[in-house]
Amino acid sequence: MNQHPDDEELITRIARGDRLAMQVLFARHNLRVFRFVVRLVKDEGIAEDMIGEVFLDVWRQAGRFEARSSVSTWLLSIARFKALSALRKRREDQLDEDMAGEIEDDRDTPEVALQKDDKGAAIRACLGRLSAEHREVVDLVYYHEKSLAEVAAITGAHEATVKTRLFYARKKLSELLAEAGIDRGWP
Repeated sequence: MNQHPDDEELITRIARGDRLAMQVLFARHNLRVFRFVVRLVKDEGIAEDMIGEVFLDVWRQAGRFEARSSVSTWLLSIARFKALSALRKRREDQLDEDMAGEIEDDRDTPEVALQKDDKGAAIRACLGRLSAEHREVVDLVYYHEKSLAEVAAITGAHEATVKTRLFYARKKLSELLAEAGIDRGWP
């Protein structure tokens, strides 16, 4: 048996009920999926719960994996769907129109982050000011190293739409970084 099976082989073995293959897949991908979910839901507790749900779905649906995308893309697609569902549910459960207007944005401004002399914090603050669609595309392309085609598969948007979102996200991010006094902070 292969000492280091690839992801597709692991999925095949998981479909046959191989618990060890599930453990290997989990160990290989749980941190990446967790970080992706945390960036979407902005709550580590919810993200931790969701990771269990994502990999439970993998266990249940491994036999249906058709390899039209990489396993990591499939995992992020499942995670994205669960995160968006959780965000909708949270909005429905916790917010009404009156409460929404009273919520304060407690994130540091770029100026405060610079006062802390932490360029990374300033960049994260600027990323946080992007729209959800732009932040998601930047996250998948730059943090998860997904191609535009893979991002399109994960988000369900056309590849041209993903490319346009990435263009405008980079443009807006450049403006925000310049306002924060960070020049050439983005390639």
